[in-house]
Amino acid sequence: MEVYTTENEQLDAVRNFFAENGKALVVGVVLGIGALVGWRYWQSNQTSSMMAASQSYQQVDVALASGKAEDVATAEKFIQANDNSYGVFAALDLAKHFAEQGDFAKAEQQLVVAQGHAKDENLLALVNLRLARIQMQEKKLDEALKTLDGVKGEGWMAMMQDVRGDVLLAKGDSKGAREAYSKGIESNASQALAAVMRMKLNNLSS
Repeated sequence: MEVYTTENEQLDAVRNFFAENGKALVVGVVLGIGALVGWRYWQSNQTSSMMAASQSYQQVDVALASGKAEDVATAEKFIQANDNSYGVFAALDLAKHFAEQGDFAKAEQQLVVAQGHAKDENLLALVNLRLARIQMQEKKLDEALKTLDGVKGEGWMAMMQDVRGDVLLAKGDSKGAREAYSKGIESNASQALAAVMRMKLNNLSS
């Protein structure tokens, strides 16, 4: 359920709830009032929980930089206990740690966990991009292409096509790679990313 951040949004949510369920609530006004009180209590708890998760994540993030085994274990426990965006952030950090250690299997494992926890489309797109890169490192090229299919949103298209081009090139599909890089350049790519993809295209032509 979405956590609303302003009184107006809360009011609109309650109004929409009553509009959609009015007939069922005609005989339950008292219960409806009780539900509203419960809704506010739930919101208060959600806000407190997210603030606590934010603080804990910051501690995990700092500790993980040391790379100690106990800090890795702490990060894993935090991820298991937080099925929210902070759990996703921690899984991304831990996946990066494992990738830097050359343990791509464990990196993939953490990214799969992050994939399951991510509820925001942009965050999920980021997770899928990183997962596809790790799968490419593991030579799981078909799986990487399937993962890239899960990247949604216009703002991610250039990066997705860049990674897709790399995967297709690794599969020996130069034509497919060329098409992917070309689409990436046309997808409102940043100047830096567009330059990288043009370089890759030039290398394919030489």
